[in-house]
Amino acid sequence: MADRGASALSLPEDWPAHPDPILALNHMGSFDWDLDAGLMDMDAQAFEVFDLLPEEYDGRPETLSVRVPPPEAARLDAVVARAIKDGSENYGAYFRIRCRDGTLRWTHTQGYIRRDDSGRPRRVVGIVRDATQELADSAARSLRAAQDEAFRQQTSVVQVISAALAHARSVQDVIDVIKDAHGIRHLGAASLVMGLVEAGRIRLVAEGPAGSFVPGTRVTRIDEPYPMSEVVRTLSPRFIESAEEFASDYPILWPHITDLRITSAAYLPLIAQARPIGAMGLLYDDRHGFSDEERAVLVALGSSIAQSLMRAMLYEQEKDLAEGLQQAMLPRTIPSVRGADIAVRYRSAALGRDIGGDWYDLIPLPGGTPSGGGRVGAVIGDVQGHDTHAAAVMGQLRIVLRAYAAEGHTPATVMARASVFLHELDTDRFATCLYAEADLSTGVVQMVRAGHIDPLIRRADGSCHRVAVQGGLPLGLSAEFGRLEYPVASLELDPGDTLLLCTDGLVELPGADLDDGMGALAALICEGPDEVRDLADRLIKVAEERGGDDDVALLLMRRRARESTRPGGRLQQHVASGDPEALTQARQMVRAAVRAWGAGDQADEIELVTDELITNALIHTEGSAVVTLRVLDGAGHRLRIEVEDCSSALPRRRDAGEDGVSGRGLLLVERLADSWGVEARGSGKAVWCEFELP
Repeated sequence: MADRGASALSLPEDWPAHPDPILALNHMGSFDWDLDAGLMDMDAQAFEVFDLLPEEYDGRPETLSVRVPPPEAARLDAVVARAIKDGSENYGAYFRIRCRDGTLRWTHTQGYIRRDDSGRPRRVVGIVRDATQELADSAARSLRAAQDEAFRQQTSVVQVISAALAHARSVQDVIDVIKDAHGIRHLGAASLVMGLVEAGRIRLVAEGPAGSFVPGTRVTRIDEPYPMSEVVRTLSPRFIESAEEFASDYPILWPHITDLRITSAAYLPLIAQARPIGAMGLLYDDRHGFSDEERAVLVALGSSIAQSLMRAMLYEQEKDLAEGLQQAMLPRTIPSVRGADIAVRYRSAALGRDIGGDWYDLIPLPGGTPSGGGRVGAVIGDVQGHDTHAAAVMGQLRIVLRAYAAEGHTPATVMARASVFLHELDTDRFATCLYAEADLSTGVVQMVRAGHIDPLIRRADGSCHRVAVQGGLPLGLSAEFGRLEYPVASLELDPGDTLLLCTDGLVELPGADLDDGMGALAALICEGPDEVRDLADRLIKVAEERGGDDDVALLLMRRRARESTRPGGRLQQHVASGDPEALTQARQMVRAAVRAWGAGDQADEIELVTDELITNALIHTEGSAVVTLRVLDGAGHRLRIEVEDCSSALPRRRDAGEDGVSGRGLLLVERLADSWGVEARGSGKAVWCEFELP
């Protein structure tokens, strides 16, 4: 107050003999206060400000007390005394006077303190003016500024809520955004309700805070006398500006919400695509009425929420449709397999109708034994793309791959034929795939990989490692590039071991290295539960928590311990000409099978005989060979080994010279095997031998 600019006053010594006419023109009165004499001279305008007649004033400041109430006089005296004491040149203050009619009026004064050479105050000259309109304008400006600030805050909150709603993918996401403490609460609402229109009724989907639910309003008819029903019927917002209005217009609802101490409310219809999909109510306990700007903000909020709800509903419908289509393409049931525990899982990506071509399958194969375990083909694959076309291609590819495997073809042939089929399907899609053929009686697994990620094995001791499988091109590309070779890898599953096949959605993350992802997955499997279903649930849960835009298909197969030592099984391996690795894998298959079937003492002889038969087929014929091992049940148990080739020429025994390196093959077969022979097979033949098993 003391620095309102009075220091700018520069008055002549004889003032107020000739007052500045500008003061009068601005409805300002002047005064000259002689501090030594205790007299204050005022001009005519000053008398008007104090609502005094000249004859009512004797020149003494104390006389003004008839117009200045004691509290105001005391506050004004304190301001003047402080300015005089602390050496200030001026002061300023607002105070109230009581007019003749008893009303109070705001007045403002500014005084300039004149001092002598010693600094002693001698005179105070200054002005007084009516400040009623000034303060009224200032109060109005302050109120308007507060209203503008509140409007800006509400607008900002609406923008924040709208931005958050843009990421909502489900109705529950929309509800969570609305109920968030940083959302609606910042609009000043004490509580809220929201309902969705369903079959001519309004179903309440959100209310807050806890304890504000009104019994009997969980589901209401649109024609009932409730505010949400009204806005749905009329498609117009309803602003209730007082508790009395609420009680009068909605007598059924009001008694149930009196404890909330509601003073006003805003009910908004949620309209999307020109039809009501629901309604929302904001209830306030500290305001009365709504300005035009506030109503506009709330209507905009309702529109934003309605659009987000419609997007969420359509998204959920599309996602349900996509998941239904995807599930229809996958096997309805997984067959039980003797000697193994199986678990399969599928998780769709959070992409609405954009579904993927991930799939799994389990194919029962002929062979195996009733006690030791069955033969089964396990498939995991992923068709390129995320759309219904990818899902359709996946469904066709799954069916043909299952058919090729069930026909008894070798794993490499199954994969090659599937690749040709996809190439001829007149589609621009390719697919990655991994096919594993397991004989659970022996634990021998033969695998082929077409551009897919490697499998993992968790051993019975809990350790887990990635299995490096040499692979070929993805399905659909190999035929195009003229490369149909799919190398076959063999491994052994001991009792308690678990084989894991999965698609890259379980491993890959944007910007992350595949090897790091495989390492992290192996560590997760090591820490996971032993039971395959629990382990599958754990892996899918991690995938869901991590998110990602790719589907996940998962197949786990755990080999059980044999319930009986009775041998049994059937294994088959393709051996290409000039492929020493395939010959090595065939030997490994024989060795593992013989040991698993309880004939470990005969393993060397059986492996040697098999090696001789395969070598003869590769050397003396033009083409590859297929070796098959099976156990024959009957009078006793016999192991039969067959090596099939594409030549009809019969083998013959030859005598080897002293320095010869060939000619002893059939002699070894005849000497070591219990029996052997040759059978015609279409355009080729099969050389076989049998061993009696203990």
